[in-house]
Amino acid sequence: MTTTLITGIGSLVTNDPAHGTGPLGLLTDAAVVLEDDRIAWVGAADRAPAADTVHDAAGRAALPGFVDSHAHLVFAGDRTAEFNARMSGRSYSAGGIRTTVAATRAASDAELDAGVARLVREALRQGTTTVECKSGYGLTVEDEARALRIAARHTPETTYLGAHVVAPEYADDPAGYVDLVTGPMLDACAPHARWVDVFCERGAFDGDQARAVLAAGVRRGLVPRVHANQLGHGPGVQLAVELGAASADHCTHLDDADVAALAASDTVATLLPGAEFSTRARYPDARRLLDAGATVALSTDCNPGSSFTSSMPFCIAVAVREMGMTPDEAVHAATAGGARALRRTDVGAVTPGARADLVLLDAPSHVHLAYRPGVPLVSAVWRGGVLHG
Repeated sequence: MTTTLITGIGSLVTNDPAHGTGPLGLLTDAAVVLEDDRIAWVGAADRAPAADTVHDAAGRAALPGFVDSHAHLVFAGDRTAEFNARMSGRSYSAGGIRTTVAATRAASDAELDAGVARLVREALRQGTTTVECKSGYGLTVEDEARALRIAARHTPETTYLGAHVVAPEYADDPAGYVDLVTGPMLDACAPHARWVDVFCERGAFDGDQARAVLAAGVRRGLVPRVHANQLGHGPGVQLAVELGAASADHCTHLDDADVAALAASDTVATLLPGAEFSTRARYPDARRLLDAGATVALSTDCNPGSSFTSSMPFCIAVAVREMGMTPDEAVHAATAGGARALRRTDVGAVTPGARADLVLLDAPSHVHLAYRPGVPLVSAVWRGGVLHG
């Protein structure tokens, strides 16, 4: 076994109150010992045990690697023209997904794999050490299955999203497409996925269709997540809670019953501020959810149409500025919250036994992630004990 001591940490977010103050378990003058791919020890720098190698943080802040629990990375093509038009006054609708579907179907496996690898590296440079990846830009049996096979090369957190929108071939037969998604497509995709998802929204799938998709996935051993209440109020959040989904994602348009249901459940409200930023839509009210007692996660929603960002620091800054979150809450949501949304206990915290994922900032405090928006503050990242940068 190889051990690494990271010492001289000015401020350390552990997300374990047993180690420090508040929900962030904040420690000052701290140190962490990594043993191979796990965290072996956390505590005061002057009490740190010896290790094989030493890395001096020189007073910088450290925090857990970001956990991005909602991303669409398997795609081809470019939607710059759509974004430019939208910024000139055109409202967003789900129809733009079909543009990416055509480009993705035409791309080779090698091209798609290279695109995922590029985005995962890009996210890693910005501190993301765990990422979820959805299918959803193929919408045929073979294209959805190959998307998941490609995604699985880069992350174990793969999500079957055949129910992204109705495939163009089934535009006049949405019921037939649901039958495909819950039948042959599911058969081909389930072996390569951990999760099943559905875009429960006008222009995509209604509540009954979404229920059928999720129930079929559950029968095949997949755990549900739901694109819910993004473009308007609908049944998505209530359906997610009813079916015990790991997360309801977007949660922009909620009534009191939706908020209460999330707060009383284990379903995480995953908020995706990049989508609202890129579509000039109304931001979700994180403050309302947090005050009600709901668990909140922040994620990028990285996709080529409505949120083409891989930056969790950017999402933290926007959540603080536009969604009523404090810097502490936003950092917690981007780390521990994401881990909860993926039902993971080995990531999202700096505590013994967790995976050795750690981000070092070129700043004295995690608050700088919101205080200095747009500045590349990540100076080093350990993922599974391996140093990057």
